[in-house]
Amino acid sequence: MQVISLTDTFAVAGQILPSEMGEIAAAGYKVLINNRPDGEAPEQPPEAVIRAAAEEAGLEYHYMPVNALNFPGEQPELYAALANDAERPALAFCRTGTRCTNLWITTGPAAERDARIAHGRALGFDLKLALSC
Repeated sequence: MQVISLTDTFAVAGQILPSEMGEIAAAGYKVLINNRPDGEAPEQPPEAVIRAAAEEAGLEYHYMPVNALNFPGEQPELYAALANDAERPALAFCRTGTRCTNLWITTGPAAERDARIAHGRALGFDLKLALSC
C-alpha cells in the first residue's frame, strides 16, 4: 500500500485491501474514506467487506463513491470536513488516489486552490477533474 500525504493529517492511496486495515489504524489514521464505486473492477474487494474490516480495526468509515460522471459526488461538504479535521487524520482511497486528490482540491478553501493544484501536480496526479470545476 502506497500512501501519499497531501497534508499532515490527510493522505490518499490506491485500492486498500481489508488485510491492510490494522496497518492503517497503526499509522494513526482515524478515518477511512472510500471514493471508489463498488464493482468498478473485478479484482476490487466489495465495499461491504472493506467497511467491515475498517470498523473492526476501529476506523471511522465513509463510503463516498465518485466517478467522472458524478464528480464531486453527493457530499462535498462532508469530504471537505473530513479532509481538514486535524483531530482525526484521514486516509482516502480510490483506484490510484487521483480521484481523492481531485476531491481534496475541489472541496478545499478557494484561497488554497492554487497551492493545492500545484501540490497535486508536483506529486504527479492528473488533475483534469479538479480543473474542470
